[in-house]
Order: sequence, then C-alpha cells, then structure tokens
Amino acid sequence: MRRQLIGILLVLAAPLAFAGAQQYEPLSASIRAALHKSVSDARPPASSFRSPIDAADWLSEMSRRLEKRIPNADYRIDLLRSVHYEATRAGLDPQLVLGLMQVESGFRKYAVSSAGARGYMQVMPFWVTLIGSPDDSLFDLRKNLRYGCTILRHYLDIEKGDLYRALGRYNGSLGRPEYPNMVLAAWQKQWNYDKAPRLALGDR
Repeated sequence: MRRQLIGILLVLAAPLAFAGAQQYEPLSASIRAALHKSVSDARPPASSFRSPIDAADWLSEMSRRLEKRIPNADYRIDLLRSVHYEATRAGLDPQLVLGLMQVESGFRKYAVSSAGARGYMQVMPFWVTLIGSPDDSLFDLRKNLRYGCTILRHYLDIEKGDLYRALGRYNGSLGRPEYPNMVLAAWQKQWNYDKAPRLALGDR
C-alpha cells in the first residue's frame, strides 16, 4: 500500500516524463532472431478488439481521457488503436502501455531523454541495431509502439512474469522502486477501465 501511495504522489508531482534508458545486454542468436521477427512483421489488416462495440466503448473512453494531451481527435484515435493492437499483439494490457507512455514521455511523440531514448515509449536507439532494420525510425508512431511493446514483453519473459522487475528493466532502474511505482499508479489511477474489452489476438 505504501509503495502504491508513493507511486501515485510521484505521478501527480511529475506528470510530463520519467524516462530512463533500457540497458544493453548481450542476447543469444535465437532471442535476437525472435525479437527481430517481432519488430519486423508487417501490421496485418486486423482488429485487436473482439467486436465493434468493444472497440467503440474502449476508444471513446480512452479518447476522452487523452484529449487534453492530444487534442487532434483523428490522431488520438489512430494512436489508441495502435496502442491497443501492439499491446495485445505482445500479450500486454493496453492500459498498462498507456500508463507507461504517460510516465515515459507524457505522450510526446518526439520526446528524447537525456540518455537518448526516443518517442512515446522512450526506446533506446541501440535496439534498432540489435533487432531492427537501419531505416526504422523510433519517432514513427507504430514502429515506436512495436519496439516498446516487444521490449517490455521480452523483459517480462526474462523476469518470468514479474511486472515490477520487468518495468525496472525497461527503465534501466532495476531494483529501485520509483519508476515501477509510477507506471503502476498511472495504470491504476489514470487508465484503469472496468469495462475493458477482451483481447482478440489470442490468450497469453
């Protein structure tokens, strides 16, 4: 409970960004190949929602919450659809990803941290060399989300599902409580949605 209260206070006190930096760690050839495949797959023309009603409900509610940060309605809906798709594809809760984006970049597309992390999900450029293609832009909406969700999924797998430790790895602050607390607080207080739709890309 104390950790949650600290996280909530930190979110309220520093709403713009709390970007860190993923740390380079050597990867086996098989892991690199799997991550490369994940970030390189083309986005198929499929919905990540169970039904049009689920999509309308979720997008309407999340759009309302995001409106002050991203005033352009068309872009806001495109962003939310992309977040839902990429998070679902990676087996993540889309609302968790929104909480992470809030803390990492304050939903600023061109945010760059002092460590060089870029975009909405503050992805470090070394990942492009490690698992991507030379022409991948981390300021591209869908590329940034694809990389960010793939990386968080990778860290969750390393940590055997321990979200607290996976978030620490994502931010380069493993073992320190501030960042995981902030993301979890943002997720629970800003983006939690009781009527969240079921995911359509398969169970994890």
